[in-house]
Order: sequence, then structure tokens, then C-alpha cells
Amino acid sequence: MRTSSRLARLTQSLVLSSAVLTLATAAQADEARYNQVSLRAEVSHEIAHDLMQVTLYSEAQDADPAALGAQITRNLNKALEQARKAEGVKVALGSRNSYPLYDEKRQKITGWRERGEVRLESADFAALSKLSGEMLQNLSMGNMSFSIADKTRKAEEDKLIKEAVDAFKARAQLATEALGGSGYKLVSLNLNTSGFQPPMMMRAKGAMMMDSAPTPEIEGGSSQVTVNADGAIEVQMP
Repeated sequence: MRTSSRLARLTQSLVLSSAVLTLATAAQADEARYNQVSLRAEVSHEIAHDLMQVTLYSEAQDADPAALGAQITRNLNKALEQARKAEGVKVALGSRNSYPLYDEKRQKITGWRERGEVRLESADFAALSKLSGEMLQNLSMGNMSFSIADKTRKAEEDKLIKEAVDAFKARAQLATEALGGSGYKLVSLNLNTSGFQPPMMMRAKGAMMMDSAPTPEIEGGSSQVTVNADGAIEVQMP
């Protein structure tokens, strides 16, 4: 009986010790979060687009799908040969697809339609604009767009990262002073980059479909490159 009583008292003592330890751990966790402030700083720059992309296409229809495919292939090969002669222009084939044409009751195939694309990209807007105008004598315009080159974006993001950190530190100091703190410790900091590209702007004088193929005046527009600094600080109270 005495042994059982001692075991019972020992068990109770261990349970109480465990409860005290749990409360102490919880208190320490609460204390660790005490005086923590979440902050966010954002910096952005407007960057001019330095890459121009143009998509041209050849499209036709024929009752004979083989003859149609051969026609589109010849047109694309001719366009590639012409485009590859231009300096500073990247040339690639884009998507190519074909689909059947049906009669009014959609029960019988009456022919086929096929489309193939050529994609051009260059940092020389004037050269690509001139080339596109010349190629429009045999192809049609699919799309024209502008973007920031990867190298340009990375260089700008590197600058913005430093500015974002400086802006975060300024806000951390401001928050510390507002709370009456004597200083702060950095708890966490996350840096994220993003970009916003507004609708493309293009200004063209003359019709690009004219046989004279005038060179349009191009305005590539710009995009915003942004870096966000999100984090938390612990304010040290005097």
C-alpha cells in the first residue's frame, strides 16, 4: 500500500511538472511574439520596352489538303528566307494548324483551311518594322507586341531590391519610434518581384498593307517593374 501511495504521489508530481513546463513554454512563445510588427514596403520603376515581337501568318483554303499544306509550306519557307537576311532579328516558326470546312448542313467536308505563323523579335524597332512591312506583301499581320528583355529586367530588379530594403528599414525605424521603442530586431523579410504591362501603344503613319510598305512610326510603351519587401520586426522597448 505504501508503495502504491508513493507511485501515485510521484505520478501527480510528474503531471504537475509537465503542466508547469507547458505553461512556461507557452509563455515563452507569447513573449517571442510580443512587440512584433508586420511591415510592407514597395518600390517600382517605369521601364521602356526594349524588345519588339511581330507575328505574321500565311492562311489559305483548298479542297485538296495536301496541296494546301504544300502551299503554306512554300509561303513560310519564303518568309523565313527573307527574314533571316535581316540583321539583329530573331526568326522562328510559330503555330500551324488546319481544319475542315463543311457544307451548310455540316455533314460533308467541302475543303480545308490552314494557317502557319512566322515570329520575329528584335531590339531594333525600326529594322523589324521595315522588315514586317516588306513581308506583308506576301503574309498577313497577326500580332505586334512589346516587352522588356530579361537582361534589362534583371538589372532593374537588382537596383529595386536595394531600394526596397532601404524603404523597409525606414518604415521599421518609423514604427519603432511611433511605439516608443529604443530599437528593433529583424524577424523576417521576404522580397518579391512583379511586373505590370499596360496595353501596348503603337503609332503608325500610313497603311502597312500598301505595296510601298511604308515604315510605321513605332512607340513601344513601357511596363512597371516592382519589388515588394514584406517582413516583421520586433520592437525593443526601453
